[in-house]
Amino acid sequence: MSCIVSPVNEANTVAIEIPFEELSNAALRGVAEAFVLREGTEYGEHDYTLEQKVAHVIEQLRRGDAAILFDPDTETVAIVMRRELLVKTGKRRSADRDDP
Repeated sequence: MSCIVSPVNEANTVAIEIPFEELSNAALRGVAEAFVLREGTEYGEHDYTLEQKVAHVIEQLRRGDAAILFDPDTETVAIVMRRELLVKTGKRRSADRDDP
């Protein structure tokens, strides 16, 4: 787990990134499903089932494109795109660096 400045809490309190691998399959699915239902994710012209949307979110977590954050102040969990985290924290993943 790592601590990062949370884009979820406007007070800039520290949030904890929860590696998706540490969640049970049921917990991971529950977090992804809650995210999809809460966000009202828009996929353009195609209609996708809830199952397909949840699978897309889990795949983004597996690829490292998204992260699960826990905000201890609000006791809430959020899924955010890693690029949002990078912008908010000013950090870049080592794979994104230009230097050798």
